[in-house]
Amino acid sequence: MSRSRKSPAVRITLLVTGFLLILATPLVGIIPGPGGIFVFAAGLVLVLQNSKWARKRFARLKRRWPRFGHYSDMALRRRSFRQRQQRAKEAAMATAEAELLGFPAEPR
Repeated sequence: MSRSRKSPAVRITLLVTGFLLILATPLVGIIPGPGGIFVFAAGLVLVLQNSKWARKRFARLKRRWPRFGHYSDMALRRRSFRQRQQRAKEAAMATAEAELLGFPAEPR
């Protein structure tokens, strides 16, 4: 179901559930093992899917600290991350092909 088709009650319920999971992370983090990481990630996903405010804040955070944004996109398996990875791979292949054909690396 797309984000825009969910009823407001469902969106609010999922948003509250996400915040509760994020708040429960320190409690789960006490237990041995990596459980707190998964609980936090699940809460973050729910909050980001259901809150426009959180998405804007998250985008600002990613612009300020790109390395954090890279790891979070990779962990959340976001489509934008996959598209950036594909573009970078295609650019590297085009550069390698141009060098193989004898074109200069930098256009003059």
